[in-house]
Amino acid sequence: MKQNWIGKILSVQPRIGLNRSFDERFHIYSGYAIIVEGTIGNEERQFSVGIGKVAQTKQQFRVGDEVSGQAMPVDDPRKATVEFYRASKLKIISRPPAIDISPPPWHGVPPNLETYKQRGHRRLAARTYETKCKSCIWGSCMPVTITVDQWNPRVKRYREETFCYGPKSCSHYKAGPTRKVPGRKGMTFEEEDWVDEDYTAHRGWDE
Repeated sequence: MKQNWIGKILSVQPRIGLNRSFDERFHIYSGYAIIVEGTIGNEERQFSVGIGKVAQTKQQFRVGDEVSGQAMPVDDPRKATVEFYRASKLKIISRPPAIDISPPPWHGVPPNLETYKQRGHRRLAARTYETKCKSCIWGSCMPVTITVDQWNPRVKRYREETFCYGPKSCSHYKAGPTRKVPGRKGMTFEEEDWVDEDYTAHRGWDE
């Protein structure tokens, strides 16, 4: 059942899922994730809502907006990094003037999903994400589904991984440890630094 919610936006980031199978990966671009400080149902707290790309294109949500809407709890929390989704009846109640604060972090209206796809990401240390990058439009916390054995695809593992789509020159950036992906018969694939370097090689230092 959908619940009414209202509050102030603390973060707007791309909502992207990551599927892994040993050394292979592909992304699912679902929309955007907003973090709100306010009321959901009868609770006053901080919560997260997944919205579609069409809704974000229309509303142009950004940090500081006071908004309202309806949403329902996600079906499987293992496959999502937001608590609620299928948002509807979205409305901007008030929008404060944009504050010119030198980044990082970058606030404002995030770009379209194609821009994220074109830019590519680098891994981002989970602690750095939580303390420095959670409100930045270039940060992303992805739900990761791992197919451990391609010959038995029903066996899945789930986790979260954090990434940065922002300029390589960002002073807050810390890569953190390399990501390791479990495989069949106890094998492990380690995603080394060159993967990120190759994925973002088309961008300059300040892009």
